[in-house]
Amino acid sequence: MSEPYYITTAIHYPNGKPHIGHAYETIAADVMARFQRLRGREVRFQTGTDEHGLKMAQKARDLGQTPRELADEMSSSFKDLFDVLNISYDRFIRTTDSDHHRASQAIWKAMESKGDLYLDRYEGWYSVRDEAYYDEKELIDGEGGEKLSPQGTPVEWTEEESWFFRLSNYAEPLLELLRKPGFLEPTSRRNEMIAFVERGLQDLSVSRTSFDWGVKVPGADGHVMYVWVDALTNYITGLGYPDGGKLWGKFWPADLHLIGKDIVRFHTIYWPAFLMSADLPLPKKVFGHGFLLNRGVKESKSAGNVTDPMELAEIFGVDALRYFLMAEVTFGQDGSYSAEALVTKVNAELANSFGNLAQRTLSMVAKNMDGKLEAFEPTGDDKALLAKVSDACAVTLPQEFEALNFSVGIEAWLRAVFACNQYVDEQAPWALKKTDPERMKAVLQTLLIAIRDLAVAIQPVVPEKAAAVLDQLGVPMEQRNYAALADEGWFIANVASGRQIEKPTPVFPRLELPEVEAA
Repeated sequence: MSEPYYITTAIHYPNGKPHIGHAYETIAADVMARFQRLRGREVRFQTGTDEHGLKMAQKARDLGQTPRELADEMSSSFKDLFDVLNISYDRFIRTTDSDHHRASQAIWKAMESKGDLYLDRYEGWYSVRDEAYYDEKELIDGEGGEKLSPQGTPVEWTEEESWFFRLSNYAEPLLELLRKPGFLEPTSRRNEMIAFVERGLQDLSVSRTSFDWGVKVPGADGHVMYVWVDALTNYITGLGYPDGGKLWGKFWPADLHLIGKDIVRFHTIYWPAFLMSADLPLPKKVFGHGFLLNRGVKESKSAGNVTDPMELAEIFGVDALRYFLMAEVTFGQDGSYSAEALVTKVNAELANSFGNLAQRTLSMVAKNMDGKLEAFEPTGDDKALLAKVSDACAVTLPQEFEALNFSVGIEAWLRAVFACNQYVDEQAPWALKKTDPERMKAVLQTLLIAIRDLAVAIQPVVPEKAAAVLDQLGVPMEQRNYAALADEGWFIANVASGRQIEKPTPVFPRLELPEVEAA
């Protein structure tokens, strides 16, 4: 029986259309989900939209819509984008879903039964944009004496009756959790959260009465849940909480919550405390990735530099975008995007290196061997190349992907591609055609085996393009996983069947900058 694996993204706030940051996180989660499937694990992958809260209510009012109309429209934009980006999610959850309201009320009742909820009055600073409460000592000074959150967002003084969660009761168990290696990564985020808890935890306001767009607090007329109580609960809603069942028994606790660094506090302090209160198991790992910057600058509507990922996918192709985002940025740190950088990297690494390797090898097999594979005895050079490729594809890349070091794993894969191209130059099969045709066949078929390994390994990142290479090689679907890298059965079967390699179709065409970008 395969080992289950449950991965989630943060659910995205749909008060506007998705930007490149939403695409970045969701692509990374999809790469991890596909990677785990190729390792033989049974994966559950959940993403979605977080549709409640004051920010949504205010945005809808400004647009002359109801909050539900805005949520329906914007949530569809996210779902459409993720479908275009080839995101292999199992559930796209919406916090307006009826089962989610039920789950949120169930965890509320569980926390209430524990004695962790009490009614009082909230007076303090609140950021509508962050949907977050901030202590006075966390605030920073803006222009003209304006007070801002640690994220640089405006805060406003808020006073209202509120239910509170006894977060202060959970300081010691939270410190024990945060100090446990592996729960929160990268290490810098873990240190930040440990310091936050050590400064002292205040009880948390968990309901609002100043608006009504949210999950109703059970038994408390006029109160809706603080949006993060509702939002965080999505991770268990999608598995059947509170009823339990097959999905719940198999996939909870989550193996990985993949989130942005700006919401680490909610996922590693508030969320574990809620779960402890409700006597539910805690997630195994939370990873807070960095921001994706536009030419080194954080994107914002006011700066006019917001990138539409749907447009990027249409211009450059989905797999090119996926490859660039995973290969260019050290995951966990901030990274930078530009169209020029994307075109340069994809052309150099996919089109000129891997794509050209596959194209010219397949072309020479089709032309010089009539496309027919033959049994051959590899030499020392052949074995050395295949060992190098196998080590990159079956050992290093999987180790690095497991640790969420995507760019490091891709770099190892790329070194194996370069080794293949160097082998082509050194062996010169075009010259061997005249001097030693049998050796030419061995060289070309060694390359075919190496290309198979390379295409299998890179599938999580460029699933469509890798599949096109594997199709042209004649690799069966059931032999496109990491376990199959140690098996050359596909090659032997193609030799035995007399299957013919056809003249190949280029898989990685070179990209060009649109004229407006090049100007």
